[in-house]
Amino acid sequence: MLRLRGHRLPSPWVLLLWSLLLLLLPPPPAVPAPHRASYKPVIVVHGLFDSSYSFRHLLEYINETHPGTVVTVLDLFDGRESLRPLWEQVQGFREAVVPIMAKAPQGVHLICYSQGGLVCRALLSVMDEHNVDSFISLSSPQMGQYGDTDYLKWLFPTSMRSNLYRICYSPWGQEFSICNYWHDPHHDDLYLNASSFLALINGERDHPNATAWRKNFLRVGRLVLIGGPDDGVITPWQSSFFGFYDANETVLEMEEQPVYLRDSFGLKTLLARGAIKSCPMSGIAHTAWHSNRTLYETCIEPWLS
Repeated sequence: MLRLRGHRLPSPWVLLLWSLLLLLLPPPPAVPAPHRASYKPVIVVHGLFDSSYSFRHLLEYINETHPGTVVTVLDLFDGRESLRPLWEQVQGFREAVVPIMAKAPQGVHLICYSQGGLVCRALLSVMDEHNVDSFISLSSPQMGQYGDTDYLKWLFPTSMRSNLYRICYSPWGQEFSICNYWHDPHHDDLYLNASSFLALINGERDHPNATAWRKNFLRVGRLVLIGGPDDGVITPWQSSFFGFYDANETVLEMEEQPVYLRDSFGLKTLLARGAIKSCPMSGIAHTAWHSNRTLYETCIEPWLS
């Protein structure tokens, strides 16, 4: 063997054998990449006359910004079926969301559009063990609707908003979803007595489940309210933020509403703990809320943890 300053150098055969051994040895285990927590599942509930297809842009945005998120656009009560009574719809959607929530112990997010926002608020009220982190109410008439729209003209062509209460506040009228949240500020007594849906989830009329429903609603992590003055359908548009007309058709903001002042279903409590986020945005028509990229990035994406 060769020597170098008193050290014996290995022969070429030894070096070759050592090289072969290195080739045969298994590679060292890879260092695992830092774990990134997965995003919570998102459940989308559509509005009046909608279907899951209407939310293809929203689905695309979520997949781009939160890859790997499990998004379920519930395909129930589509088209004209969305006129079914809202309590019937609440039951159907409840059966659909329970297994999704059961598979997501870390919680879920709800994005609920227009009429769907009322369905989701009712779900949060009647579900004892829901695990909703963010309830995103997207241009929804949370305090009711009182306006002449194309929907109303198609449904009730001979009626205007001033006399629609004659239909909506009848047992027959309450069989239509839109009448379940028709809120005529000039006939408040009739509304309170006849409304089989909105007056109940608002806690405006006494019922035996009021305390339990309020407790359930307050399980939500945050309530995100989205709407704007150019909506063109929700009337008044402030209903998306729990504002509404008084008897003179002056809009009273949420903090002036009796349901807030009495904290009848939990609004005041949510606001006190900083859990209500309002995101008004102008320049968006009612049918464009779920496809506007700027709106998504500003008002929805930040809450999809």
